[in-house]
Amino acid sequence: MTSPEPLPPCMIFVAQDGKWSHEGAEISHRSIFLWLIQNLEKDEQGQYIVHLNNQKCVLEVEDTPLVVQGVDWSATEEAGEGKLVLTLNDERQEDLDPAALWLSRENVLYCLVKGGRIPARFLRAAYYQIANYIDEDDDGTFFLLLNGRKYPIVVQG
Repeated sequence: MTSPEPLPPCMIFVAQDGKWSHEGAEISHRSIFLWLIQNLEKDEQGQYIVHLNNQKCVLEVEDTPLVVQGVDWSATEEAGEGKLVLTLNDERQEDLDPAALWLSRENVLYCLVKGGRIPARFLRAAYYQIANYIDEDDDGTFFLLLNGRKYPIVVQG
């Protein structure tokens, strides 16, 4: 059995701040950017793949292709309870899975999005927004406090 042919590069670079560029020029046309990012997947080898109609290509990613741009509190029907809603750079919003947060050794906050399939880096503004819900235990570990429950934020990497 032969291994599949490697996928060609897209010639698209994704910087750690979530900006996408093609051959050095930022992809500034919003519709094209959204079409690319909404056709994104991560394969078993950890590569980020973009589906372009009937073709696939591999992105060059500095950190993560998705970034968290904003964090908002959304109250639920139960008094005093709610959820944190993330706004991603693909203009979609999704509920934060509080158990899917982690901190890198460089103190960068990440979470898993898209059903736990893709990591997303918190941009500075989003980090400051979620920091309102983060506290530190006596032993120096950090946790997210949400609806009276502590979710530990582990350090990975």
